Amino acid sequence: MVILKLGNSPTEKDEGIMRLANYEVGRTLGTGSFAKVKLAKHVNSDQLFALKIIDKTKIFHLNIAHQITREIATLKLLKHPNVVRLHEVLASKTKIYLVLEYVTGGELFDRIASKGRLKEAEGRKLFQQLIDGVSYCHNKGVFHRDLKLENVLVDAQGNIKITDFGLSASPQHIRADGLLHTTCGSPCYVAPEVLANRGYEGATSDTWSCGVILFVILTGYLPFEDRNIAVLYQKISKGDVRMPKWLSSGAQNLLRRILDPNPLTRITLAGIKDDEWFQQDNVPANPEDEEEEKENVSIDEEAFSIHDAAHTSPESSTLINAFQLIAMSSCLDLSGFFEKEDVSERKMRFTSNHSAKDLIAKIEDIGKEMGFRVQKKNGKLKVIQENKAHRSLGGLSVAAEVVEISASLHVVELMKSFGDSSVYRQLCKKLSDDLAVAPSQARVNSEVGEAGEKS
Repeated sequence: MVILKLGNSPTEKDEGIMRLANYEVGRTLGTGSFAKVKLAKHVNSDQLFALKIIDKTKIFHLNIAHQITREIATLKLLKHPNVVRLHEVLASKTKIYLVLEYVTGGELFDRIASKGRLKEAEGRKLFQQLIDGVSYCHNKGVFHRDLKLENVLVDAQGNIKITDFGLSASPQHIRADGLLHTTCGSPCYVAPEVLANRGYEGATSDTWSCGVILFVILTGYLPFEDRNIAVLYQKISKGDVRMPKWLSSGAQNLLRRILDPNPLTRITLAGIKDDEWFQQDNVPANPEDEEEEKENVSIDEEAFSIHDAAHTSPESSTLINAFQLIAMSSCLDLSGFFEKEDVSERKMRFTSNHSAKDLIAKIEDIGKEMGFRVQKKNGKLKVIQENKAHRSLGGLSVAAEVVEISASLHVVELMKSFGDSSVYRQLCKKLSDDLAVAPSQARVNSEVGEAGEKS
């Protein structure tokens, strides 16, 4: 791999074909917020490549230059059959060009979306390749942190290729406590410990994401899904997955061990490789850097001008993702993340900055003040009001549960089992008025997007 500095952008030849150094640039394969990918052919070998064209102005505006630098530096290290290969890097005054391996089969996401779940043997083969590639990355000190179906490509032979390392982390991003701390990734695939905002291990969180991918491959749908991000968080934190009956016991057992919400007891990649179901017909790949001479190529910072002070100002906005908003609970009302349900329709949720212990005590006190009988069991409360005048009406029964979102934010969920809706509404109003996040805390001057550690 070589790095070239170009004076200008791609030139157009007389016959109308775009030319970039030794490549003829063809049709567009895909577009994103700051880059587009085009098909490119090497003029000497006729080999096809995927040319990722990155607009410098856009990455300066989005303040994500560090992600581009990270992706290039990471891809330089990785030479594995199941990881997309970076062949060459080019740069002009306005663009950065990554010459990448061309994977003809598209995203695994599109394959599942169009054809549905895969047969177990076929799905296992893809999962074996995924684990092989991710394990190799970890051995190189690279943690992907955004593993999902969209970032897994399939080639013409049906083999997978892991791509998009823009949010990856390496040992230099690990803090003094030995953990990573940036909350990033795609919501449905993110591990519970990443959302908890207390630090996490990159290898363990990647393992969880691999488990979500396996679940989708074998079932055709996500294990955790909800249109409201905080409700989705609840589901992920509990890790309560319903396994379809058609899955073999071996697949179900492995999925349960991977989708364990406790990172300390979750199975490791080494454990997955030793699993009986995983080992069936497994043929591990040989990393290509064991067979080839290692390339020692440094990034030409001057050519890329990624860290150009002229394009960076104190006013540049830092992009954060939705889960980081949850972590900012001391200054933000997150009630908008929750589904809006009429309390007469049985369920209500609101956020609170009180501790879980205080919330349980306050719910108990308010319930008793309003004449309810309160029962406590397994960390949950049941608020009961018996109708002595009309016992046939059954009175009112409300279940209350407190779920931790972050150290300073909790969700209170109230669910009516049966009873008078008007009394239920009175109880919900009293609890939310006394315990919910104050409206004055609802102001924050941030944008929602992706974030990574600053280099």
